[in-house]
Amino acid sequence: MSKPDGPPLTAWQQAAKAYFYVTIWMAISMSVILFNKYILAYSGFRYPIALTLWHMVFCTSVSSFLVRGIGATKRLHMPRKEYVNRVVPIGALYAASLWLSNSAYLHLSVSFIQMTKALMPGLVYVVGVGLGMEKLTKLTSVNMVIIAVGVAIAAYGEIDFVWLGVVEQLSALVFEAVRLMLVQVLITRQGYAMNPIQSLYYVSPACGVCLLLPFIFVELPEILADTTLQIDYPMLLLNALTAFALNLAVFLLIGKTSALTMNIAGVIKDWVLIFASQHLFGNKGEHRGAAEGWEGGGSVMSARFTKKRDAPNP
Repeated sequence: MSKPDGPPLTAWQQAAKAYFYVTIWMAISMSVILFNKYILAYSGFRYPIALTLWHMVFCTSVSSFLVRGIGATKRLHMPRKEYVNRVVPIGALYAASLWLSNSAYLHLSVSFIQMTKALMPGLVYVVGVGLGMEKLTKLTSVNMVIIAVGVAIAAYGEIDFVWLGVVEQLSALVFEAVRLMLVQVLITRQGYAMNPIQSLYYVSPACGVCLLLPFIFVELPEILADTTLQIDYPMLLLNALTAFALNLAVFLLIGKTSALTMNIAGVIKDWVLIFASQHLFGNKGEHRGAAEGWEGGGSVMSARFTKKRDAPNP
């Protein structure tokens, strides 16, 4: 006989719980973004596929130790066919998104990259509507269009505009939007209620395998031929630890809220990063970033109230 559930949370308690997860994710995400920018653009390690593959190898190793080694969480009874059909596509999209987004740091400033990430709520919203996970509403659609216009204005006035970096970043956003919604479908609709460690245990190996082929043929020959390369192993280990923490935070946040909520909150995170990058890396364009940030922030609040209003009553 199962234990009775506790009293339902009040609206304020639900909001506090959601914002707690959002705050943790924002702090870790900003740390990883700035850390990756430093490694790829300033430390001399200009190999985004290798860095991303290292993250996946580390996440796979740690999650496997936690699941198989000490039994921190149980394994799911997932047949191989189910794994191939549901998890491998998520891993492939994750690999493409991480590869392209890290590659963009070689060509674009952190400020401009974070401005383009304001498109994520719109992309996730469109994918969510297509998959039946989100409800199509006029007000939310208008908010997403406003954000897109702000990004277009920022791109028009960007000083360090490099087409290759822009294409890489926008492609990464599309892959990420589809991946986030597929993760939510896997967690909430297919009967596999994964905790964050289980999510990493199953997704990270698929992502790493998808990254292995481009690494072997694209970056490995360059790394072997680079006689001036000096690898800072302690720095890469610390970077992998932060990436592991971010992956946990992402799966935890999506499981407790939704992919759209994470990406709407991400607009505020991007706004903070725009200003932080000015001081750390001396990126330009802070006035455009502030304007787009205020625009995105207004849309964040409006979209959140719209979601609350449109949510069905229990």
